[in-house]
Amino acid sequence: MPDPNLNVRDARMIDFLLSRRSVVADLIGEPGPTEAELRDILSAAMRVPDHGKLAPWRFVLIRGRAREELGVIMGEAFRQENPDLHERYVEREQKRFSRVPIVVAVISQVTKDHKTPEWEQVLSAGAACQTMLIAALSMGFAAQWITEWYAYNAKVCDALKLKNDDRIAGFVYIGTAQAIADRDRPNYDDVVSEWQVSQ
Repeated sequence: MPDPNLNVRDARMIDFLLSRRSVVADLIGEPGPTEAELRDILSAAMRVPDHGKLAPWRFVLIRGRAREELGVIMGEAFRQENPDLHERYVEREQKRFSRVPIVVAVISQVTKDHKTPEWEQVLSAGAACQTMLIAALSMGFAAQWITEWYAYNAKVCDALKLKNDDRIAGFVYIGTAQAIADRDRPNYDDVVSEWQVSQ
């Protein structure tokens, strides 16, 4: 018997996706998701396409005092990379994670020499970021997926206990919107084309 939930149009879902927008981290505040809500958000992210069933990603929660402690590491890393900048820029970097109730670091971890190409494994980690973002937004939270310089900094990666081939696919910031601003979207005809059959 086919699943009755398959092949059923969900108007609410397509309407949500057509109006979906991220909220910049500077406009996100308390409260964040409860433990049960966070578990649902992360569980949704675990349902992304995953050719080979490798689960080529893991999630690191950054919340509470950990935001400040990791912020100190980020500030020092930024200072080392930018020794000539004023201290106020270092302080800004230290407070990045403290802007929101919770940040989820999505770690891409590729299984080498597997039949599933590395690129597909990396794409699965990106899909986990996007699904987490959509799940949080669909539950009424504000969220933003960011990488920025600290996703590529060795000190930050060491602090998050990345292994040799691990990479940070992104940081997903989650909380409650204090304000919302949308941005221009691509024009449909500028990004959609049709492959033409040879005559």
